Amino acid sequence: MAGIMFSTKKTFFFSFLMALFSVGVFSQEFALSLSITDMETKNPLGSVTVILDPCNCGGISNPSGLFYKRLKADTYTLSIEYLGYRKETLTVVLDRNTKLSVAMKTEEQQLSEIIVLAKKRNQNVESAQMGVFELNARDLIKIPTALGEFDVLRSITLLAGVNNSGDISNGVSIRGGSLDQNLMLYESAPVFNPTHLFGLFSVFTPDVISGVNIYQANIPAKYGGRIASVVDIKVKSPYTDKFKLEGGIGVISSRLSLSTPIIKDKLMLLAGGRIGFTDFLFPVLIPRLKNTKANFRDSTVKLLYLPNERNQFTYTHFFSQDFYQLDLISSIQNIVSSSNQYDFGTSNHTLRWLHGFQNDTNLIGTFVHSNYLPKNLFPEVDSSNVIRFQSQIQYTSAQFEFKDNRNESLNFYAGLQLNQYNINPGSLDPGSGNSILAVALENEKSREYSLYANLNWSPTERLSISSGLRLTNFNLLGSYIQGQYDENEIFIGTKEFTNNDVVVSYFNPEPRIGVNYKLSENSALKASYASIYQYIQNIYNTSTPLPTSRWKISDTFILPQKNDTYGLGWYTNFENSGLEISSEAYYRKTENNLTYKPGADFFLSEFIEREVIQAEGESYGLEFSLRKNRGKVNGFINYTWSRSLLKTNEEVLQNRINNNNWYASDFDRPHTVNATINLEGDAYNSFSFNFTGQTGRPYSIANGIYDQENVTIPIFLFRNNGRLPVYHRLDFSWKIAYRKDPNRRFQSDWTFTVYNLYGRRNPFNIYYTQRLGSEDGDVFKGSPLGAYELSVLRGALVSISYNFKFL
Repeated sequence: MAGIMFSTKKTFFFSFLMALFSVGVFSQEFALSLSITDMETKNPLGSVTVILDPCNCGGISNPSGLFYKRLKADTYTLSIEYLGYRKETLTVVLDRNTKLSVAMKTEEQQLSEIIVLAKKRNQNVESAQMGVFELNARDLIKIPTALGEFDVLRSITLLAGVNNSGDISNGVSIRGGSLDQNLMLYESAPVFNPTHLFGLFSVFTPDVISGVNIYQANIPAKYGGRIASVVDIKVKSPYTDKFKLEGGIGVISSRLSLSTPIIKDKLMLLAGGRIGFTDFLFPVLIPRLKNTKANFRDSTVKLLYLPNERNQFTYTHFFSQDFYQLDLISSIQNIVSSSNQYDFGTSNHTLRWLHGFQNDTNLIGTFVHSNYLPKNLFPEVDSSNVIRFQSQIQYTSAQFEFKDNRNESLNFYAGLQLNQYNINPGSLDPGSGNSILAVALENEKSREYSLYANLNWSPTERLSISSGLRLTNFNLLGSYIQGQYDENEIFIGTKEFTNNDVVVSYFNPEPRIGVNYKLSENSALKASYASIYQYIQNIYNTSTPLPTSRWKISDTFILPQKNDTYGLGWYTNFENSGLEISSEAYYRKTENNLTYKPGADFFLSEFIEREVIQAEGESYGLEFSLRKNRGKVNGFINYTWSRSLLKTNEEVLQNRINNNNWYASDFDRPHTVNATINLEGDAYNSFSFNFTGQTGRPYSIANGIYDQENVTIPIFLFRNNGRLPVYHRLDFSWKIAYRKDPNRRFQSDWTFTVYNLYGRRNPFNIYYTQRLGSEDGDVFKGSPLGAYELSVLRGALVSISYNFKFL
């Protein structure tokens, strides 16, 4: 019995130990680490969605492609998804700390189209960044645009908080800001005129774009110099192991791009270009402009050099050139011209060095030079002489940044940046004529020194914080001639500064912070704040700036613009249906907004401060977004209620605008609705519709008239005291892709587009003109002036384009 009892006790004791061991093992947590890269380029992939089953949990990878999570011991199925890549599914038995490498393969898609998908799945919930949109050129969400051209700027006007001046606009307004308050970057180089063809299309070469990031709230600390937003456009990596060719032929332009290895695994090339001739369009759009001409071209070349596994060099050159002629007789500063000709171009260079350290940190050096050269040509009436007006902006920058992504819950970057502007405000060459004198305004030069740092911290699983600080010292340098004024603002003389003398210096701290509190795995609340200064501004008194409009550096009289932005948002995702719902509220308080005095004349003004005034501003609004990212039917609908107001505080009566009361800015749009629906029919057909509707743009109504030499002239006492009719438009696109063998290297498709489907004549402006006799007497009665709407589009624009690629 004793032996049996001993055996029973031993068995019981062994079973008890096993039970304890089992409970210990299966209740223990282990670390699961993933390193996610692009299969071809070996580059890390950030913001990749990782979903784990059966815990129904997950997250996204950090910018270094790392995903980390502690989990209980179990067998897990991992679903790894990233836009433009094939889905990866893995089974992992987690019984120890596990590290895995995942190489994702790109899907074969039509990369010639610029498409829009704002926010990768769950990133809107995970990130502490507010007011951020990501546009990705790998996803086929077709946005119909004018005459079949796929276009970044046109696409982003469908996003919440973004609008423009109408069918012709030389940029975008974001959250009520003016066009020059957006920092437009193309491979880190600023672009001062981002549009072709009177603002109908953007200048960025479509086939080479990899993605676009838009920041409009707590802008990351590495960006500075503009107070409303940053639009950061990226070019594809040239990395490839074989020759690839893409292109397209359309109504207004043709394009071609290629990528090829030059030295295998060492040196690669990406090159793309586009050219457009559109002279034949204007008699169709506006018959009275039958002799108007326009053509454009742009190109992007990018080289990638990989000397070893730790270093990477890229060089990018971007070129854009436009010429157009308005067949209108005009008179400017005693120049009587038979037409206005605009000839303007951009040439940008970006050199970037990336060094990766072994401990998951890296150093990035970026060197940039931008050159913008606009010219205005005036062929004199009854003469072969051409009078030339020319200005120029040259921008040079050096930036170094250190990144540390070793800890997922605590990572940071820090850097320094030196910028220099050299601006030629304008010079006038009379040619062989003697009706005017040559004029050359004094050049302007400035240097800007910045230190910045940004910290991303997740103290708990629910709470994450992104905080940043940028310290900027701005200096306006000589040679410079400064106007002098008495206490009544009467000009009394000048003061001269010699080369590199400091005319004026500003030092400003720019804090930014964003806080994210996760209510659940798929829902979050966010709050943000940012303070930013701007030291360069564009001066114009038209509804949208001309290519030759004047850029001005801040000085003693024209103070830097300042912006304080506050934001609050709620975001939730529905995993099963692929729906995202979000709402954001914002308030922007701005100072020193630049606007023009009544009767201002900027053309060749030596002391521009006498023609402008600075106003305080307020912009606020609510943005609602519903988005469906997956399925045969996908798209989004956005609604924005917002206001954008300005107010002067001038003591001198004639300098006041609207008697120093608040008035609507040019970009005040109380109501805006945008929607896009994509119908993925079958393997060969897909359809897209987009609708945009918004409150009409403010404009100035004449308050009276007076006669001068038998000409009736309108009197404007108040600015933006009226509104154009409501703007609305529906666009349609049909893509036809026919492939007998999807594995063939040569693939092609056709895209049929109708812009302004129901032919709405949206007014771009309302102008006054002298009436002839009893013309339109039933409308204007006895008034000597008539007010007429000017519409850019007279009806629907139909286009077809052919796209191809050889992979």
